[in-house]
Amino acid sequence: MKILGIIPARFASSRFPGKPLVDINGKSMIQRVYEQALKAKSLQRVVVATDDARILNHVLEFGGDAVMTSSSHPTGTDRCFEALEKAGGVTKYDYAINIQGDEPFIDPETIDQISGLLDFKTEIATAVKKIKDYDTLRDPNVVKAVLTMRKQCLYFSRQVVPYVRGFEPDEWLEHADFYKHIGIYAYRSDVLEQISHIPTSPLENTEKLEQLRWLGYGYKIYAIITNYESFGIDTKEDLEKINL
Repeated sequence: MKILGIIPARFASSRFPGKPLVDINGKSMIQRVYEQALKAKSLQRVVVATDDARILNHVLEFGGDAVMTSSSHPTGTDRCFEALEKAGGVTKYDYAINIQGDEPFIDPETIDQISGLLDFKTEIATAVKKIKDYDTLRDPNVVKAVLTMRKQCLYFSRQVVPYVRGFEPDEWLEHADFYKHIGIYAYRSDVLEQISHIPTSPLENTEKLEQLRWLGYGYKIYAIITNYESFGIDTKEDLEKINL
């Protein structure tokens, strides 16, 4: 099985412009993400997919692999499909893994765990982590995932789901399992091509969660449960937390 690792990296971020190039203790954020992804044993190639020549040139300068993609892509998934095409397409790679470009400490073992779900039948795979505190549970910025017994994702929400009937909300963690969604995806190559062309859905527009589009059109998403705690850098304040 051939798996391509793709790291989408845009320069124009509304909350933190230029963040892929920001310095983190001597290395840029995108270099740290790239080097972590290279440690994953399951990937045959890792490529940065960007829409900006500054990022492209920087990646090439530190010896990385990068491709230029359109600046008009509405989502990282669309950018991933263009990168897949430029890297050889569906005939060369069986799966593509979308690795978030703003997680400089992404765990290579999590990438390999997700790769372990890929058997040609799996359409999309992702990762979740068990929620253990109420601040995380109540935070609408933390996306919650609902799983079947076979670890198939039923739904994703910013709301607390499932609802625990018969108990007060501050007792829910003692009576049910809740999962935080970790935003890394593996797509079967033909499925990535398909989902890059389907229109948005009402649920997606309501919760502002792209994965609800895929569920709404009947695609199956399976998850691994990891202990990895993701930490994405969305703002300069997030950067200050890790530079202390």
